[in-house]
Amino acid sequence: MPINFARAAILVLALGLTTAIAYGDELDDFNAAVERAASHNRVADGYLRTGNTDLASLEIDRLREAWAALTERFGGHRPEAFKDGNLYTTTLLKISTSLVAADMMLNSGRADSARASLEGIRTDLYNLRRSAGIVVLADCVRDANAIADRLMVYHRAIDWDNAEQRKALSDGASDYVKTMDRCDNIASPDVRSSPEFRRLVDGARSGLGFIPKAIETRDTNLLQRVLSELRSFDNLLAFRFG
Repeated sequence: MPINFARAAILVLALGLTTAIAYGDELDDFNAAVERAASHNRVADGYLRTGNTDLASLEIDRLREAWAALTERFGGHRPEAFKDGNLYTTTLLKISTSLVAADMMLNSGRADSARASLEGIRTDLYNLRRSAGIVVLADCVRDANAIADRLMVYHRAIDWDNAEQRKALSDGASDYVKTMDRCDNIASPDVRSSPEFRRLVDGARSGLGFIPKAIETRDTNLLQRVLSELRSFDNLLAFRFG
């Protein structure tokens, strides 16, 4: 009897391990499918930003195809990591609707509204993953973008005599560097070692290293140069990996 119990325990452990691996693989597959769609979203947004609506339309078509493939596989069966079934189903449906809206807006000449729909999709995916405690590189880049947006206030003007502004600038620069470190750790080995990713992440880090000097010397020109470079790095990070 003890031997039978031992065998049963081993079987249960093996089944549990197999299930855990399956759930992990399923989530990885879901994330990979989302990234395939997101890559077209980023390119479409880039074309819309530069006014190339014809190429943007092609990318939105590809985005819709990639999203249709995702919903066909995962629409009726969500990965185990997403505990909130209502939020999961609602998000997938909302994104499908947003894709139709983006296409309609673009065809009617409302490129800004099309961009807003694409941005809404990124927000919905961010919130869905956050609700499940899932973080991917795109979400980390989005967090960095939000910090950069706050820092850009000081590109226009800063009151060096205002201690709160100096502290907010210093804290924001520190937060951005910490977020870059986190993005570096989240990125896959292939992405982490790619020259493009390294240039953007390391460039942003390096530039922000001059913020303490700008604050100490109250050098507005240096601050503006650093923040201008950061805006460029940050925009490219969003375009390629956000």
